[in-house]
Amino acid sequence: MPGNRTMKSRTTAVVFALCAATLVGCSDSGGSSGTGGKVVLRYTWWGNPDRAARTEQAVSLFEKGHPGVEVQTSFAGYEPYKQKLATQAAGGDAPDVMQLDYRMIDQYASGGVLLDLGKQDALRTDDIDAGLLATGVVDDKQYAVPQGRGTETVVYNTKGWKASGVALPQEGWTWDDWADAMRALAEKAGKPGATDPGQSEDAFEVWLRGQGKSLYTKDRRLGFTADDLTRWWTFTDGLRREGAVSPAEQTTQLDGSVENTPLGRGKAVSDFNWDAPTSGYLALVPDGVTLAPMPSGADGTPGQYFKPSMFLGAAADTGHPDQAAQLIDFMLNDPEAAAILGATRGIPVNETIRTDLAPELKDFDKTIGDFQAGLEGDLDAPPQAPPSGDSALQTTFQRDYDQVSYERMSPREAAEDYVTEAKAELRS
Repeated sequence: MPGNRTMKSRTTAVVFALCAATLVGCSDSGGSSGTGGKVVLRYTWWGNPDRAARTEQAVSLFEKGHPGVEVQTSFAGYEPYKQKLATQAAGGDAPDVMQLDYRMIDQYASGGVLLDLGKQDALRTDDIDAGLLATGVVDDKQYAVPQGRGTETVVYNTKGWKASGVALPQEGWTWDDWADAMRALAEKAGKPGATDPGQSEDAFEVWLRGQGKSLYTKDRRLGFTADDLTRWWTFTDGLRREGAVSPAEQTTQLDGSVENTPLGRGKAVSDFNWDAPTSGYLALVPDGVTLAPMPSGADGTPGQYFKPSMFLGAAADTGHPDQAAQLIDFMLNDPEAAAILGATRGIPVNETIRTDLAPELKDFDKTIGDFQAGLEGDLDAPPQAPPSGDSALQTTFQRDYDQVSYERMSPREAAEDYVTEAKAELRS
């Protein structure tokens, strides 16, 4: 069976090829039993072959320490995973333990899919930053626990940027500084300085926070106006018209993978992305990549923040809540598991483990660790998890900006259209 633990002996490349197309459940309901009457837990996640291989190693270690528990695993790429999990949740067949994205928590918590982990004594959270931990709370209940932390970054072609002679990014640079650098890079390098960030809700959020505002209010409404969004899209559209950022033909090809970004295809010098996925650029950019801080507001207000890169949650109807909590606790708090997992899900959120693990990080894990360490103490607390409508609104955001980049709508028209739809979505 594609997601089953019997595949451990095969190469991770084969595992990924078989699993990426679809996320396959490996047991029936959470109340099933395994060989010899063992408790069976289904554990699912999204990721790449490296994450899968390391996760399987950690799960094997958990099973050795918990001989009465059998963990059946499955994984997929993000989009197939998201679709399959939604189908399972709707059918009352959610996995016992599941990896969750920031934008899934409110949807599944409010839909009764997730277990209140705050009531599980086996799960320890004392070593997790309170601000990060709070991002998994909905209606005062801890429905999910962050497993790693990440942050947005300006990732750039190291040799390409240095060869241009344009000043390298510095901590504290502003969005105006960034725009000037993109213009200079386009002139010196003969290609856009960056992917057009106008289509990215994540980049907009960083810009917005630098203005002292937020995507959403605490009562899950929009935290900005059509005027704010018009300013952002006017700014990015102007840079696109100048050729400082990627044209519409390239931007509309973005699909969430690094392979289809202008930077990954050699069509731009830099990109915005979350730090952990930027490891994918190493195979695409022969000259190597460097991580730099996100631009700040004009007065130096940082918009960047440490965001949970992903969460762990348990099914509300799992037949084994104690064992599910034990598995989650192990993946978060066991030092040996942390050494195996490294930074495959972002830098660990357990502060003791993060400190102990730092000297052991290697290669790009070390790059990410050093990057985050350089931002320590400079960033504001993360916002609460977005309301459930945000997943749909990401698509709306990109669609409306496509209309701007193809010059079918003005930034004002597109912003008003988005805000109208967003308000309706958040009321539904």
